[in-house]
Amino acid sequence: MDAILLVEQALNGLQFGLMLFLLAAGLTLVFGIMDMINLAHGSLYMVGAYLAATVATATGSFLVGAAAAVVGTAVVGMLLEVTLLRRLYKRDHLHQVLATFGLLLMANEAVRMIWGPEALSLPMPEALAGPVEIGGLVYPAFRLMIIAVGIVVAVLLYVLVAHTRLGMLVRAGASNREMARAMGVRVSTVFTLVFGIGAALCAVAGAMLGPLLAVQVGMGESILILAFVVIVIGGIGSVRGAFVGAVLVGMVDTFGRTLLPMSLRAVLPPQIAGNLGPALASILIYVLMAGVLFWRPQGLFPARG
Repeated sequence: MDAILLVEQALNGLQFGLMLFLLAAGLTLVFGIMDMINLAHGSLYMVGAYLAATVATATGSFLVGAAAAVVGTAVVGMLLEVTLLRRLYKRDHLHQVLATFGLLLMANEAVRMIWGPEALSLPMPEALAGPVEIGGLVYPAFRLMIIAVGIVVAVLLYVLVAHTRLGMLVRAGASNREMARAMGVRVSTVFTLVFGIGAALCAVAGAMLGPLLAVQVGMGESILILAFVVIVIGGIGSVRGAFVGAVLVGMVDTFGRTLLPMSLRAVLPPQIAGNLGPALASILIYVLMAGVLFWRPQGLFPARG
């Protein structure tokens, strides 16, 4: 096994982890700050991918499509919060799970009615369609752009939450809503903005992964499970924890799917190794989650009130 393969897989894991972070960051903010379990979060990722694919195809510009997806999905998310989800904040988690699961099913059917059952294609920017040579490594330019976008968004989100007035208001509303209201903070408006930011992050992930994955109905459900794994590993309500957890999950998933089958082929017949390797690799992230919960039940970087 050469170093080029390891570096390539490390970049793949980092790219996947950063996209998971964009999903998990909004989810952990809503879960940790509003105490709201939102199973429809993955639907916002799907809506963002569909909007990006539609606008990019119509205009011929990936950048315009991504921008339209971010704005459109943020608006959809804030309207969803104002009209329905706000009424679920005082309900228990079972009611929240049932209501948002219903929203997920409704979103799938709405997308199917609007765009049809066929998968859409999101064209990749022509300038980033080719590979880039870094030393002896030839790596797709678009994937490097995804890594750069993920890092920039992570830094901006950290600055927003930790070093801005909006972040201070968010933390105040999360710690004690009644006291924040008594001090003149419009907690409901702040929470709507937080939900809109989470929806916009979903759209960024949908636009970035659209050229690599199929834009299809139900695409947000499988990745939503991974997003929940990320926030459990990192610590509910912690943006730093979501970042670390997402990178860990991305690395474990990528290296597991690459290295585990190769290792099994050295000791098992090729047919058995080919079937057993992917199956074992798919459960590695859940083994990681179990190990973290055994060691630190509150997650790696739990949010503090």
